[in-house]
Amino acid sequence: MEREIDLKEITDGKFYTANDMVKIGCNDCKGCSECCRVVEDTIILDPYDIYQLQCGTGMDFQGLMEGSIALQVVDGIVQPNLNVRTDGSGCVFLSEEGRCTIHGYRPGFCRMFPMGRIYEGDDFKYILQVHECAYPNKTKMKVKKWIGIQELSKYEQYVRDWHALLRKVKEIIGKTENDTIVKNLNMYTLGQFYSKPYSISDTKELQDFYPQFYERVKEAKAIIEAYR
Repeated sequence: MEREIDLKEITDGKFYTANDMVKIGCNDCKGCSECCRVVEDTIILDPYDIYQLQCGTGMDFQGLMEGSIALQVVDGIVQPNLNVRTDGSGCVFLSEEGRCTIHGYRPGFCRMFPMGRIYEGDDFKYILQVHECAYPNKTKMKVKKWIGIQELSKYEQYVRDWHALLRKVKEIIGKTENDTIVKNLNMYTLGQFYSKPYSISDTKELQDFYPQFYERVKEAKAIIEAYR
């Protein structure tokens, strides 16, 4: 999601890599679930997030659409987001005890928080959003450990590649006034990378996702370019 922000107002003014130490350790959020309670429809999901939710819940995309996720337009592109409860009590996956019921399969944005990503072209750096987490007396942790994804460098490359593809889609949508092209391109992207089922192996690992994703990217590039 692209936003006009002043980094001086929301960060400590530094850029981080996965190997940097940052004061983000919060004792596994014990006794606190504030960020999950105040969250709105801002947790945008990428294809790997959907794959993980399918692994963790046993539901396909349509099943998730029945209450766990919803669709919204982000920078001109239709993308899914985590749902929140209508009573204002937070994320639909937050238990009564204030714990995440999909913690092992949680989305990338949830894994990073209160870290975030700032893109420059198709690359990115991590930032620390200093006003987002109210947990006191945080300790220093390596960003890589905080995110908790095996072979993080491969995941980070996937994030770059997905961001690059979305940039192409956004560029096409931004240049056309043809509503049919916008609709068709959005429907294709949503179907190709989200609603089309991913095959889930017994291991349910990131490595099972990569080949499927990149095969879809290979198929999609020519189709997306045809809309230019």
